Amino acid sequence: MKDKVSAMRSGTAEAVIVGGGIIGMAIAYYAAKLGIEVVVAERGEIAGGTSSKCDGNILAIDKEPGFDSRMSLKSQELVAELATELDEEFEYRAPGSILVCESEEEMVAAERWVARQKEAGLPFRMLDRQDLRQEWPYMADDLLGGLECAADSTVNPALMTYALAAAARRCGARIWTHAPVNAILLDERKRIRGVDTDKGEIRTNVVVNAAGVWAKSVGRMAGVDLPIEPRKGHILVASRTASIGTRKVMEFGYLISKFGGERKIDPRFEPYGIALVFEPTASQNFLIGSSRQFVGMDARVDQRVIRLIAERAIRFFPAIEHVPLLRAYAGLRPWTPDHLPIVSGIDEIPGLYTAAGHEGDGISLAAVTGKLISEMISGAPTCIPAEPLRYDRFRSGNRQEGDVS
Repeated sequence: MKDKVSAMRSGTAEAVIVGGGIIGMAIAYYAAKLGIEVVVAERGEIAGGTSSKCDGNILAIDKEPGFDSRMSLKSQELVAELATELDEEFEYRAPGSILVCESEEEMVAAERWVARQKEAGLPFRMLDRQDLRQEWPYMADDLLGGLECAADSTVNPALMTYALAAAARRCGARIWTHAPVNAILLDERKRIRGVDTDKGEIRTNVVVNAAGVWAKSVGRMAGVDLPIEPRKGHILVASRTASIGTRKVMEFGYLISKFGGERKIDPRFEPYGIALVFEPTASQNFLIGSSRQFVGMDARVDQRVIRLIAERAIRFFPAIEHVPLLRAYAGLRPWTPDHLPIVSGIDEIPGLYTAAGHEGDGISLAAVTGKLISEMISGAPTCIPAEPLRYDRFRSGNRQEGDVS
């Protein structure tokens, strides 16, 4: 009887996407839009992992000048298009974003960062102390200035994931929830022939690993060792209050923390990679972060980290001390050693693709990742050069860490 039920639940598809977060749903939408028969296999609910435990920023301001920032700009363009072509609302806004500096040393580094970004053609500019005070009267008086990227935008990541899923379904995609993948099936020549899930087998010649922090374990099902590790981040949710600010603000030290540099900061913050991230939401409250920790798959909220994030936020916005906090949550970001995702075919396993390793940029890069993978599957020209995102770059060791000092 069990075998009969499994057979009834088996099926075929041109492509199976493993993972129903924002990356997987972006791939499903763009692939189905091209006429590719797609099945998404999600271990739980849509947006049930990292996509519902993060902020919603589509940023170029924190990207390494060059390929990284141009890729982000392309994703911003695509998200702006999605805001008009998807039927469901996902709270898209494009107010730009700010990095603020605490010291003369950071201001000098910020000027170099802006110069490099402007050379790459991005809309960056420096801000002085007066610029900050005019827009953010609640900001600390002693901040020297900062920099702005006018192109940056924001979304509600869970709503965007559901909007993409709904649009993918309208284009013919099938979405299997509560269908964890147990095995990737290969033939004798190590070519993809299907996947086995809790809801049955799906026969296919293409599998896309978009499983986020679970991508490493999914890769191992096909004998592929992906250099992806979970990196934990906390976010605080504040209640509605008088407008402290209308667009995203981060401290310049966020860049240094992101790229693994050394910061001049109270040593209590450094083990947790804490740096200010302040994001107003469409609901008129705001999110406060952030932290970066390697603690395996432990996604529990750490009250020590919450207190330190709050303390750091109050340093930049003293008024936050009097704002009630509604809740806090933690999510796991899929980290790679060079801070770029893997968006690539796996040469050793024909038909296997990976779209994971975005760390804190999964929301930012979901649209461009979805379009890239759909183009790779269909054989169409890619919307951006994909060479820097190849899986095999980790064998050559050519990629270097970002320098924001």
